[in-house]
Amino acid sequence: MSNDPRPNLPTETDFDELCKRLASVAMARGLSVSTAESLTAGNIAAHLGKAPDAGSWFSGGIVAYNREVKRSVLHVPNGPVVSEESARAMAHSTATLFGTALALAVTGEAGPQTQEDVTPGTVWFAIVDHGRAHTEKQVFSGEPEDILAATIEHAIKLLVRHASTDTASTSSGVPS
Repeated sequence: MSNDPRPNLPTETDFDELCKRLASVAMARGLSVSTAESLTAGNIAAHLGKAPDAGSWFSGGIVAYNREVKRSVLHVPNGPVVSEESARAMAHSTATLFGTALALAVTGEAGPQTQEDVTPGTVWFAIVDHGRAHTEKQVFSGEPEDILAATIEHAIKLLVRHASTDTASTSSGVPS
């Protein structure tokens, strides 16, 4: 029996292994990757930046924690920032700013208090894959640290999945 009160949380080793897989696929396919983060405050980019040969496939990331920064830099529309529309705008803007084939965006609410009447644990993910946006909503449970860890893991898995699919060609930029 484990003494760890949260044994199912991903570990640093889990994150490192996911990032190594992403690095391998991105380099093999000639893909470039960028991120836009709110809830995760740059933690996804930090993990990607530690992966093998990150400079050859990871272009960088934007941390937009403040609502006005999201609107001015990432063109998030007026209204709730924890939403599908916001995540999509963040991903599209990031793909354009960095000129990357894959751009991931994450916006959510870790709690414990709620904002914008959003249930803690609600996270919107968007990934622009060669100009086409894909969005999904997840609701994670637990303490804010648990939600953060689950969000980072899910985000990196999304990048691995999109980098591994046939739609991810060897083009390194977004379509005009």
